[in-house]
Order: sequence, then structure tokens, then C-alpha cells
Amino acid sequence: MKFISIGYGSMVSSGRIVAVCSPESAPVKRMVSDAKENGRLIDVTCGKKTKAVIVTDSDHIILSAISAEAISEKLSGEESE
Repeated sequence: MKFISIGYGSMVSSGRIVAVCSPESAPVKRMVSDAKENGRLIDVTCGKKTKAVIVTDSDHIILSAISAEAISEKLSGEESE
């Protein structure tokens, strides 16, 4: 099981990630709102602006302060190892 850093000392298992999204679209905003209401939201931004929304296979939503592109690069780099 490999972990990738998602900012500020937080890590997530790369095998559990289903999608990495930009937080700007209305559907993603609704998904974040629903997760917050249902207790499935994990905010690891440390008060910074949310730049990526990570969806896991357990239906948890993780908010990250590093960009979706940076997370994608980390995931791609891990696959090539």
C-alpha cells in the first residue's frame, strides 16, 4: 500500500483514490456539501484555499490545499515506480 502526500503532513492511500477534482464546478460543490452533512468530509487544508477535492472508494471526500494537477503528478509518478 502506497501513500501520497496531500499537503501539510497529510497522506492518503493511493489505492483508495477514485477521483481528483477541481473544487470549482457546481456538482463537486454539491458533493462536498453532501459529504459535510453526512460526516464523510475530511478537510486537510489547514485553513488554506481548497485547490483539490479527492474522492475515495469509501465515499469519503478529502479537501486538499495542493492542486489537482500536483496530486495527479504524484499518482502518475507512483505508477511508474
